[in-house]
Amino acid sequence: MEEYDKAAWEELIDRVEQTGIDALEINFSCPHGMPERKMGAAVGQDCALLEEVRGWINAKATVPPARVALLSLCEGVSAINTIMSVMGINLKTLRPEPCVEGYSTPGGYSSKSVHPIALEKVMSIAKMMKSEFDLDQHSLSGIGVVETGGDAAEFILLGANTVQVCTGVMMHGYGLVKKLCEELKDFMKMHNFSSIEDFRGASLEYFTTHMDLVRRQQEAMQQRKAIKTGLQSDKDWTGDGFVKESESMVSN
Repeated sequence: MEEYDKAAWEELIDRVEQTGIDALEINFSCPHGMPERKMGAAVGQDCALLEEVRGWINAKATVPPARVALLSLCEGVSAINTIMSVMGINLKTLRPEPCVEGYSTPGGYSSKSVHPIALEKVMSIAKMMKSEFDLDQHSLSGIGVVETGGDAAEFILLGANTVQVCTGVMMHGYGLVKKLCEELKDFMKMHNFSSIEDFRGASLEYFTTHMDLVRRQQEAMQQRKAIKTGLQSDKDWTGDGFVKESESMVSN
């Protein structure tokens, strides 16, 4: 990074802090941030570059920034951003889509299909933070198609302190936020939770390894056989019996 880039960061921080903000969230994962010029997503993928820019910001900023690398001494993590993608190719013109004057570039993919990916990333980060960092000194913000109170609850159950909404508001307007909050309150009432902290990270303990899942399934099958429940032979694996036994293997 050139010296003028450092000066640009410092000037930006000065201007932003003059607005009276309480925190800075620095986006080191945007696929639209000209990564070919070592900006946006390129920073988050280069540990040395991330550490350098993080140092500039922490040295200049007077409010606590929430950024994407705890190992670089940042105070928090926001996950995830949109996912780099190619949306498709027009089979008539042979040009990528969407295009500008016939040309395109990979961009960020959002919408409902990224929600499960975001949940997995938040779960993994939360487990890492819990084992390696002081959770009272670091925060985790979940992002990835938060359109309902249930969506928000999922991120919090996986350890997120907060959630963020972007595409949902763009598609449905700011009224979505009020609806989301009411639905989250309904979820909390259903479980008698009085605060977010009552259930934050509550689902993390139920994630394990594939090997452990196999072991647990084998133990459950042995227990069912011991009390003579479940299907007893291959010939029973038909029709409703097949569906019932399959469901029993993944039941909560």
